This record gives sequence, C-alpha cells and structure tokens, in this order.
Amino acid sequence: MFNINHKQELNKRRTFAIISHPDAGKTTITEKMLFFGKAIRSSGTIKGRGSGKYAKSDWMNIEKERGISVTTSVMQFTYKNILINLLDTPGHQDFSEDTYRILTAVDCCIVVIDAAKGVEERTKKLIDVTRIHNTPIITFINKLDRDSREPIEILDEIEKKLELSCIPITWPISCGKNFKGVYHIHDKIIYSYKNRALNKNFFLDFRDVYSSSNKLVKNYLGTDLSRHIHQELELIINIYPEFDNKKFLKGSLTPVFFGSALGNLGIDHLLSGLIRWAPSPLYRRSNKRIVKPEEKKFTGFVFKIQANMDLKHRDRIAFMRIVSGQYTQGMKLRHVRTKKNIIVSDAFSFLAGDRLSIKKSYPGDVIGIHNHGTIKIGDTFTQGEDLKFIGIPSFAPEIFRCIFLSNPLQQKKLIKGLIQLSEEGAVQVFRPITNNKLILGAIGVLQFDVVIARLKIEYSVNAIYKEVNVILARWIASKNDYSIKNFLNKHSAYLGYDSSNSLIYLAPSNANLKIVMEQNPDIFFEKTREQ
Repeated sequence: MFNINHKQELNKRRTFAIISHPDAGKTTITEKMLFFGKAIRSSGTIKGRGSGKYAKSDWMNIEKERGISVTTSVMQFTYKNILINLLDTPGHQDFSEDTYRILTAVDCCIVVIDAAKGVEERTKKLIDVTRIHNTPIITFINKLDRDSREPIEILDEIEKKLELSCIPITWPISCGKNFKGVYHIHDKIIYSYKNRALNKNFFLDFRDVYSSSNKLVKNYLGTDLSRHIHQELELIINIYPEFDNKKFLKGSLTPVFFGSALGNLGIDHLLSGLIRWAPSPLYRRSNKRIVKPEEKKFTGFVFKIQANMDLKHRDRIAFMRIVSGQYTQGMKLRHVRTKKNIIVSDAFSFLAGDRLSIKKSYPGDVIGIHNHGTIKIGDTFTQGEDLKFIGIPSFAPEIFRCIFLSNPLQQKKLIKGLIQLSEEGAVQVFRPITNNKLILGAIGVLQFDVVIARLKIEYSVNAIYKEVNVILARWIASKNDYSIKNFLNKHSAYLGYDSSNSLIYLAPSNANLKIVMEQNPDIFFEKTREQ
C-alpha cells in the first residue's frame, strides 16, 4: 500500500527553479504562476515603491524597499492537480551563490529571456551551472508586448551561446504595439492578446491562418500580417524538429514559449508544458550511493538557511529538499554530521514569507524545520543511514569589507547577527588570526548593504563597512598536517578562520597569492568547497 500511494505522490509533483538575468521579468512570472495556481487572489505590477503592493516572493523588508529579489523564495501550490514546488531565485548578480545552491535542489529549470535583449551574461553562467547536473530546461521568452528582436534570431542565439537545441512550442504574432498574441504550434490555437472584440481564441491549422474562410482571423490580423505569419509558421514548422522528451530530460534540448508575463499571456502555456514534460522527483548522489525517491526510508539535505523569517520570534529556518521516503510529523531523524537524533515535531511548507504547518511531505517537496544553530547548509538527514549528499558548493568570495560598530557595546549582538546571517550562505565571515577584526566576504557589493540593513532591522545593531586590504580568498588544505602547521606559522598575517573554523588565506593581491602558491606546492588553495 505504501508503494502505490508513494508512487502516486511522486507522479503528481514537480520541483523547479526560475532563473534569469536581472530585469528579465522573473519575479513577475512567479507572481502570475501563483495567480494561475490560485495561491494569490490578484496579480499585476508588483514592484511599485510606495504603493504598498509587493511581489509575493519578495518578503524581506529590503526587497520591498529596493524592488529587487535578494533571497530565494520557496513556494508550493497546485496547478491542474499537480503539486508544484517553485523556487524563485535572486535575480541580482550579487546573490549568485544562493542561486547556485538552489539549482542542486530542483529537477527542472525555467530560464526567462528578455525578447529585446536576448541571451545575457548571467543567463549563460546559470545555464553552465545547470549542466553540472544535466538539469532539464524550459525557456520562456518574455516581454513580447515591447519592441523585440526577431524570434528566429533569439533562438539562434540560444543555440549558439547556451548550446541548447530549441523547439518552439508557441510562436509570437508580431511584437511591441503590434503584438497580436501567439500561435500554439502543438495545440494549433491562436491565443489573442488584449482584444476586446474577440470573445474566444482560434483553433486552426497554420495553413488556415491565411485563408479566405477565416474572415475573423483575417480581420484581427490584417491581410499583410496574415500572409507574413503564414510564411513564418511554414518555415518554423519545417526547419525545427518535433519535441523529443528524452533529449529534454538529458538537458540538451529546450522547449521554447513566447509571451508577456505583465500582459498575462503565455504563463498558462508555460505551466502546462512544465507539468507535461518536467520530471517527477529525481534521484540524488551521496558519498556512498545513489538515493532514489522510491525508497521507503526518509533522506533529505539542507540547501538553504534563512534567519528571521518571523521577526517576532527571531527564528531560523533550514530548508530541506526531501530525496526519498516521506516526512511525517513527529518523526525521528538522524543529523548525520553531528551524529545526533532529533525529533522533528513541526515542519512547514511555504508561500514565500508565509508558512503552513504540515503533517506529511514527499520527495521533491521542500520543507522548513527549526534551526537552533546546529544545522548548516549541506547537512544530510536520514532515518539512520550514515550518508551525505554531495554537490552542494560554497564559493570563495570575490569582494571583501571590514565591519565596524557605531556602538562598541553591541559587539555580542553583532557577532550573533553575523553568525546567523552567514549561516544563510550569502555572506561569509572571516576572523583573522592576528587581530580582532571581522572581515566579510561576498560575491557582490550589494550583499554588504543587505547585511548592514538586516543587522539594523533584525538585530538592532548599527554598523558600517569599510574597504580592507584583501583581494582574494582561498581555503587551505593539505595531505600533510605538518605542512599546514608550517604554513600557518609562516603566513599567519594573511590567515583567518571562517564560520566553520576552516583555515582560509586572505590574499592582498593576485601577485601575493601566486608567489605563496609557488612557494608551497604541497598546499592546496581551493576556490570552492563542499558544504
């Protein structure tokens, strides 16, 4: 009985992330998906400062103030009887490390591309990360209601820059002020865009687009546009092969949808494609074996920690992707890293900042459990087996700042706040061996602004940051304990510890790092490390 029910639960789940270059419309698409899933009652322009109306996925105060997404939001909703776990990733490039870790917890990605800008730099970097796991990718080309590039040109760019074979599922009918809608190649339907004179969409073969028998269509499109669309569709249908689900699941082929998230056209097509083609929960690799979702015993891994989701209670939530088995309220789990058993009396599902207590969850689901400072990103939980899921990275920071207090008496509160914020993984805290400074490391400058703002709002700590003479950081490792001890004695002025007490070299220049690496061939200087 367990197996039948378990299989049914797996089949009705999809877990995916939305990724894009900043300002491609990713958060708007998230909002529309929640609307179609009836998780929210209204949608529309979602980032108006001063309007009091914000994106559901942007729940932090700084996100509302600046109109940007700076942390990953987890949302669960139902669409056409399919349970969807949606992870809306930070769009801003300064928060890429959070996004990279999120991609380890999903089974599919939707990549959003601005129709006017095409493939941008951050999009390419994110796609490179998905290739590590061969993650299936669905593409949505957004903002067709604005002046755009030629659709074929965008598809060519995707194939060249992202090395993905494109299969258009829908096709735009003009763009900008002349945008009339999309033709659904698979369903053979024209979906009109904001035309009050039309009470229905049109079901027709593309050959009928330019046909005297379809007067309503010709009146809507006009003779010239009808002829142009007819010729364009004939070309598209002939040059692009049919959708191949096997190639899609291997991550080498992407179905492409066109539309306007703001104009509410194309999101339902995207969702329908997702639940039709995206895989149900997939296996994950551990240090001992492959763990399959069909297995009876529970396993899961923590890919994100968020402090102060509830400011009244100052709580910390660990986000866990369930890999196998099922969660039931009050179950006992083994925290593999600490070798301790815990009773999970309460777990949550999410709608961004809102949470709902749950009694059962299955593979593919993301649940939140309370963290009292013992759980870290990358931790594995099981029903007794000592294994660890692999492939959850931590990256060396690229920018560094020293943090100072306005009031020295707040030192304890500062350290508490920094420890909790660093647990989230967006910023790293280093303690130099030779002094009492606190150095913050991050991927982008904006992360420091977020830390300062959150210290003030969430911990009542007033702090500022200043530049520090650190350019690069590398974790130190060696097969020889003596080499580490000798290295520490020689270079203590440039060494510190991170929040996990791992030794790290804080280089003042590229030249300095190069020389030290040449002088110490038995020392490994690592850019990344497993959590």
